[in-house]
Amino acid sequence: MASIFSRIVTGEIPCYKIAEDEQFFAFLDINPLTLGHTLVIPKKEIDYLYDLEDQQLADIHIFAKKIAIAIKKAIPCKRIGSAVIGLEVPHAHIHLIPIKKESDMLFSNPKLSPAPEEMEQVAESIRKQLA
Repeated sequence: MASIFSRIVTGEIPCYKIAEDEQFFAFLDINPLTLGHTLVIPKKEIDYLYDLEDQQLADIHIFAKKIAIAIKKAIPCKRIGSAVIGLEVPHAHIHLIPIKKESDMLFSNPKLSPAPEEMEQVAESIRKQLA
């Protein structure tokens, strides 16, 4: 059975897409730690980030860097934190999280529940910075 992320890539499940290319896909986390929290995934379903081939691992980080730069321009923050946990969905992914302080990246923090309109506005703000 395809992971929820594979179903997002195929359009079976809607998302707030930020960007995609031939290999990778970026979209907003629907339960973000902070507004702008974005997930970057390979389109190919691989369970663990460090099981990617070396070139694909390098390429996903280059793709994620472009997204992180756009997030930082769009969302007021000090940094874009990056995390690889991979326990919650069996599909490799990188969390890009706008942070003002280190504790903003604690996954034990309560998750936000932004309205769909706010999520679309955040996604559009980030997408504009990619242009």
